[in-house]
Amino acid sequence: MVALLLITDEYLLRQYELLQKQLLRLEEAEGGFERFTRSYETFGVQRQPDNSLFFQEWAPGAEALFLTGDFNGWDKFSHPYTKKPFGKWELILPPKHDKSPAVDHNTKLKVVVHTKDGGRLYRNSPWAKYVNREEESVIYNWVHWDPPSPIHPRPKKPTSLRIYEAHVGIASPEGKVASYTNFTTNMLPRIKDLGYNCIQLMAIMEHAYYASFGYQITSFFAASSRYGTPEELKQMIDVAHSMGIVVLLDVVHSHASKNTEDGLNRFDGSDSCFFHSPPRGEHSLWDSRLFNYSSWEVMRFLLSNLRWWMEEYCFDGFRFDGVTSMLYHHHGIGSGFSGDYSEYFGLQVDEESLVYLMLANHILHTLYPDCITVAEDVSGMPALCRGVEEGGLGFDYRLAMAIPDKWIQILKELKDEDWDMGNIVHTLTNRRYGEKCIAYAESHDQALVGDKSLAFWLMDKEMYTNMSSLIAMTPVIDRGIQLHKMIRLLTHGLGGEGYLNFIGNEFGHPEWLDFPREGNNQSYHYARRQFNLLDTDHLRYSQLYAFDRDMNRTEDKYGWLAAPPVRTSHSHCTVGFSHTEYVITSSQFQCGCFLRVVQAVYA
Repeated sequence: MVALLLITDEYLLRQYELLQKQLLRLEEAEGGFERFTRSYETFGVQRQPDNSLFFQEWAPGAEALFLTGDFNGWDKFSHPYTKKPFGKWELILPPKHDKSPAVDHNTKLKVVVHTKDGGRLYRNSPWAKYVNREEESVIYNWVHWDPPSPIHPRPKKPTSLRIYEAHVGIASPEGKVASYTNFTTNMLPRIKDLGYNCIQLMAIMEHAYYASFGYQITSFFAASSRYGTPEELKQMIDVAHSMGIVVLLDVVHSHASKNTEDGLNRFDGSDSCFFHSPPRGEHSLWDSRLFNYSSWEVMRFLLSNLRWWMEEYCFDGFRFDGVTSMLYHHHGIGSGFSGDYSEYFGLQVDEESLVYLMLANHILHTLYPDCITVAEDVSGMPALCRGVEEGGLGFDYRLAMAIPDKWIQILKELKDEDWDMGNIVHTLTNRRYGEKCIAYAESHDQALVGDKSLAFWLMDKEMYTNMSSLIAMTPVIDRGIQLHKMIRLLTHGLGGEGYLNFIGNEFGHPEWLDFPREGNNQSYHYARRQFNLLDTDHLRYSQLYAFDRDMNRTEDKYGWLAAPPVRTSHSHCTVGFSHTEYVITSSQFQCGCFLRVVQAVYA
């Protein structure tokens, strides 16, 4: 055991030394990370004080670059970039005769890349701030976006984090892509009423394929145009801030779309550029490209991307997607994690991406002390949520991903009388001391097509016919509503230092999620949230909504999420008998209160 601890300490020390080495390189080469992470102010297109436009790209494998677009009648050769050292290319466009910029706001642009094998490629700038597509097209185009930007005050970082995970496009009962404006008008008041103090926004970074749920990114600096304009997203975040709600971005730096016409893939004509060359640079399950985190310019691109969303849109932090894939060379594919330390420290760990995550957290928390970072990691990597100065990766929270799996397993495999409260409480409280977790009974993963929400597992087809309070409550609906409440309360009370709910599940949304695609005839029927059910007075969905609201408001009063960890003081759990009791006394419940859960079953 002593030898194991010494080995672990050596790995953590090595990780911290690697971080310090990278910070020193940044200081020597770029003058520090503060300037380095503002590279969105020098790459792409930048308006200068005299209204001239400065363009800069990194395309080390290109033979020549030209700029074309609406501004020059799509002339492919009239505006060449000048080649600079280290694979960079620059172009300056002087202002027009009336002193206005040469490229108008909201007009299209393309980078014309001439490859070394004689090819000609039409590319969006990787730093494009806005991209959109014509109604009949599948290709997204770079749009020059340069309106005046407002300033957004940020709320203080919550001590108890209650997260409402949301997708703007499905936030409506109508069968269509909902808008930023709809979310501002109709969703923000609901979220505030429910008692959530944080919104985690999915699918904001531009993605050409809607059915990817926002996880196949094509333009990293562009907010998705399918919901509206960048200004409408800024207004949405501004209104959330005015309500005291912080907003997290679901950021995808673990991989990128394979698209070439409107993505990063083969930007300069090579099979690498931003990515490792195949096979290392391809994810076999996700069919996507994997970043080369050791590349200086890739590091500039990704770290500046984080800074961009914090500065330009005033997000309050990030949920990092696909962290497990980043941490290991095997990407978690075909690997089970038992908790043995040999699984976390060894040659299977990708030190380049690990140091990138440490660097990202260090920079974010240095520049923005109230920034919140959450890691989606299924492996249980030790020290993921410890400070970088301890050799940790520096995240504030990790998702407690075993909890929803446990609830689904119980509902799939066990009869009510076989529920083991001891096992349930163990799953809810089994986490490393000093590393904060976000607990949740279900998230978007459980809502996707092929699975069911908790409410649907509990009540299934009766949700279509027996949710009206105008008829007698059936045993299935009675049981389902009560267990739905109990599962969420137990998870909220014992599962972590934060809590998460996915949009619509607070009222027991009855159906799964399925985005328009060829397999469903491009239907939006399941790509929506049926808030009309909640707003129909005689339906029992409002009971679940009220319970969720009161649960959050009670936590806001007593603060159990921010209190010290729970401890079990007494248990009496005899599975299979007609009465099962499990008592937990915890400092997590203020004033020595105790949570007593009595499960009444019928033998």
